[in-house]
Amino acid sequence: MPGDVGARPARRAPAERRAALSRRLLTIPGYGLAALAAAATAPLWLPLAALVDLARRRGAIMLRSGCFVAFYLVCELTGLLIAAGLWLARPFARWDAERWSALHYRVQDAWGTSLLRAATWMFDLRFEIEELSEGEEPIPRPPSAPGAARLGQGPYLLMLRHASTGDTLLASALVGRPHGVRLRYVLKRELLWDPCLDVVGNRLPHVFVDRASDDSQREIARVQALGRDLSSCDGVLIYPEGTRFSHAKRARVLERLARGGDAKQLEYARSLHSVLPPRPGGALALLEAAPQADVVVCAHTGFESAASLAQVWRGELLHATIRVRFQRIPRCLIPRTRAAQAEWLRERWQEIDAWVASQRAR
Repeated sequence: MPGDVGARPARRAPAERRAALSRRLLTIPGYGLAALAAAATAPLWLPLAALVDLARRRGAIMLRSGCFVAFYLVCELTGLLIAAGLWLARPFARWDAERWSALHYRVQDAWGTSLLRAATWMFDLRFEIEELSEGEEPIPRPPSAPGAARLGQGPYLLMLRHASTGDTLLASALVGRPHGVRLRYVLKRELLWDPCLDVVGNRLPHVFVDRASDDSQREIARVQALGRDLSSCDGVLIYPEGTRFSHAKRARVLERLARGGDAKQLEYARSLHSVLPPRPGGALALLEAAPQADVVVCAHTGFESAASLAQVWRGELLHATIRVRFQRIPRCLIPRTRAAQAEWLRERWQEIDAWVASQRAR
């Protein structure tokens, strides 16, 4: 991999290393104990969940959900064990930086793909995927389990709609693993409490953004570094909305804009019903850092039924149809000035909002 700062994890300050150690001393044993408890008590909770499902008659949702949580814990421990094995083997294997990163990208993609495939099987999900380039008609894919997105070579900036925790697995399963695309992620800092994401993610050029930081320009600069020196095998994933959509969050955005007196932005936000207005800082910084990269916009619907644990327990995800649309936009069709790019981004999110509404009306 290139030697630029954007191609490898930045060296963390001593305070950050101490914070990571303290966090992992809690999360790794905690997840280990949770996995052991799930395994040890399986003879109790499996029949109990089955009895509850018989009484509720909702498609064995308690049993399915319990099994998925157990599988998630297994994936966590497996990923941590592999990460520990790689760390122990590194002095003897003498891997260079590129090989070291490649191995961790494989772990990352296997983790996400395994979880999505398990969810597909356990909750009987149905996928419909279509792809198009700017100015072309969509190319529908037959309904099936998740398959590779035929997006071609990179580099590209992958911009996803964010509606639930489920959509965070789409990039690994549909883009990263099938084609070996090395996706650099922009993630919220709270995800560091997932130990596998913490350990493996910090060995890769990802950025865990502190959304509560008083220095937003520093956070944007960290995101911008991910866009440097992208090769044809590289991409950067960002969620321009900055957080998952919910009607409560939409209401808070509208209230904040109304207090701020920005009539134009308020009107724009009111026009969106299924997405939040994109926050342009990180996306525009990536466009500036990677002037050679195309943009792939990923719209999807169906995972809204997994936006909360309560929805999953109610069975809203069961038998859901997940519709995904990838649109690759050549860089030559993207405006060059920041103001025009910000407007272009807002238009893309209006298109996503309209597409989601059209899919729900089917």
